Amino acid sequence: MYFAHGGRQAAMDAARWIAALTHGDPAAWEGSAIFHDLVRVALDGADPLTDLGQTLAAVQPDHRERYAIVLAPDWHPDQATEFNGAVWPCLGSAVWAVRTIDDYEDAIRAAIDLGGDTDTVAAVTGGLAGAVYGPAAIPAHWTEPLHVPLPGSGGRTLFLTHLVDLARDLVERPPSG
Repeated sequence: MYFAHGGRQAAMDAARWIAALTHGDPAAWEGSAIFHDLVRVALDGADPLTDLGQTLAAVQPDHRERYAIVLAPDWHPDQATEFNGAVWPCLGSAVWAVRTIDDYEDAIRAAIDLGGDTDTVAAVTGGLAGAVYGPAAIPAHWTEPLHVPLPGSGGRTLFLTHLVDLARDLVERPPSG
């Protein structure tokens, strides 16, 4: 989200480049670009699902129709033609959960209840739901045990407050040049 300040195209291009580091399939790059734009829109205070048409218009043409199907308001994860670990049904399932459930915790549970690649679908759902509902919607019993030990730092551990500060610094400091 460091590139969100640059707008839709900058955020989507950055997401494509980042996804290309670990995924050779351009469909994954486009899925990442869509996800990042939806999060960008939500963090700007708008409803990313209302803005979905503009996001899809920025998707590479050879992937646009496939994503339009799984992101359509009437699409349900039961209609997936592939395992939900694949990028299309994963993103579609996450959007479905956020679209149909108006609570962070319940959206995550709905994503998990779909079965299949539950950790991936729940992670994507969590990212989108967090941007839509805000950090206060995440149950404290999920975040209180969160900590990240830093190897080679003399035992230093970052807790949720430190991680939130790091994230805020990234978002509030627009990229230079």
